[in-house]
Amino acid sequence: MSEPETKIPASPSETATDASGGGSAAPQNPSAGGADLAAQLAAAKAEAAASLDKFLRTAADLENFRRRTVREKEDLRTAATGRVLEDIFPVLDTLGLAITAAKQPNADLKTLVGGVDMVLTQLKTALANHGLKEINPAGQAFDPHQHEAISHAPSAEVKEEHVVTVVRTGYSLNGRLLRPASVVISSGPAK
Repeated sequence: MSEPETKIPASPSETATDASGGGSAAPQNPSAGGADLAAQLAAAKAEAAASLDKFLRTAADLENFRRRTVREKEDLRTAATGRVLEDIFPVLDTLGLAITAAKQPNADLKTLVGGVDMVLTQLKTALANHGLKEINPAGQAFDPHQHEAISHAPSAEVKEEHVVTVVRTGYSLNGRLLRPASVVISSGPAK
């Protein structure tokens, strides 16, 4: 759809020149030219109003989309957190039972240690179901992308540049490193 051409009104000096006879000829019917300009002006005003309305509607749609996206993102985060917590509730219940058992006057230390070990296993399983993986590289080759070396120690049993001791277990979540394992690296046999 082609747009109607709008004539640029002449400057006052050009109008004076046209009136004096030097320049282009004046329109044959002056009222027809005014009506044509008025129609063009009305069309331009209508087009500008339509463009402004379209712009305002688009801006409102964009703002609504932004708000909806933020709300949906927060809902997803809340739902994911809720699923993790639902899996941890049984662990909390078992830990509460272990504490109650530990407070009994005839509590057996071996039984309590077994119970706490069971709670730890239950917690690790619940977190593993959500993508958490332990990084415990004892005896493995040192990997600077997964491990943090805190020192070197001589070792006749462990090869050079392999992990002798894991000081702190590392964790990754769905392949993304959350915390590197802090390790002591073998420097080979003592010299």
